[in-house]
Amino acid sequence: MARRGTGLDERAGGRRPRRTGDFAARPGRARAHRAFAVIRAEETGALWRLTLDRPERANALTRAMLAELAAHLARAAAALPKVLVLTGAGKVFSAGADLDEAAAGLATDPVWEEVSGRLAALPCLTIAALNGTLAGGAFGMALACDLRVGVEGARFFYPVLRNGYLPQPSDPRRLATLVGSARAKLILLGGARIEAAEALAMGLIDRLVVRDALEATVAALAADVLADAAGVAPAIKAMLPGG
Repeated sequence: MARRGTGLDERAGGRRPRRTGDFAARPGRARAHRAFAVIRAEETGALWRLTLDRPERANALTRAMLAELAAHLARAAAALPKVLVLTGAGKVFSAGADLDEAAAGLATDPVWEEVSGRLAALPCLTIAALNGTLAGGAFGMALACDLRVGVEGARFFYPVLRNGYLPQPSDPRRLATLVGSARAKLILLGGARIEAAEALAMGLIDRLVVRDALEATVAALAADVLADAAGVAPAIKAMLPGG
C-alpha cells in the first residue's frame, strides 16, 4: 500500500454517493509559467505542455492542482496552441486523488469534471503522455485527451466500486467509446488492473513505448499538426466523433 496522501492504494478519485523529460518541440522560444506550484506549464511556440509536478506523492491530485489545471486549460482555450501535451513528473502519471483531500470531499468536487470538460473542448490536438501508472480520478483527464501514449510497465485501474464511489459523469461514456461497453464494465465494475500491453490491445492507449521513447513518440504524433500552416487541423478534429 502506498503512503497516505497518494492514491496508489486504490482509494482515490471518483464521486461518492454518500521534472519528467521535456518533449521534443519544434524550434521556438520556450516559456515556463511558475506561478502554479505543482503544475508545470511550458510553451514552445504552438506546443504547450502541462506537467503534474508532485512526483514525491505519485502526482496525487489535490483540489489546488485541479484548479490550476483548469486555469491553464482556460488560458489554452483563449490562446489556441496547436498541440497540448499533458504528462506527469517521475514514474507515475497520477495516483488519482490525494487521499486526505478525497476523504474531505474532493472525490465529489465538480472540479474533476471541469478539468476533463475543458480538455475535451479544446480545438487543438491533445495528447496524454502517460509516463507511468494511471489510477482513479486521473482517468478522466486522460480519457478527455485525443491521444494517449503509455510506457511499458504502466498499469491502469479505476477502483470506484470497491471504494464506494461513482466515477465522474463523463468518464464511463468516454471509456466505453474507447474500449467498448464490456471492457468498460471490466474496469469500472470488475475492478480489473489493466497491464500496458492489454491497454494497447483494447484501445485504452494508442501507442505503447519504452520509457526512453516517450518524448520522441509524442513529438512525432504532434509534428504534422505543428506544421499545419493552413490551420485545418481543428476542423479535421471537429469532423471526428468526440471532436
